[in-house]
Amino acid sequence: MEAETMWNAVLSIGVTAVGFWVKSWTGEVSRLQILLNKTREEYATKADTAAQMDRVMNRLDGLDAKIDRILERK
Repeated sequence: MEAETMWNAVLSIGVTAVGFWVKSWTGEVSRLQILLNKTREEYATKADTAAQMDRVMNRLDGLDAKIDRILERK
C-alpha cells in the first residue's frame, strides 16, 4: 500500500507541475496576442503614409526650386 501512495503522490506532483507549466504558457500566448494587436493598431495606414510622403515631396520640391534660383543667380 505504501508504494501505491508514493506513486499517487508522484503523479499528483507531476500533473500539478505540468498544469502550472501549461497555464504559464497559455498566459504568455495571451500576452503576446495582446501585444501583437496593439502593434497592429499602431502601424500607419497606407493613407497616412501617402499623406506624409506628399508633405515630404512638397518640401523637397520647394528646396529644389530654391536651389535652382540660387544657381541661376550665379
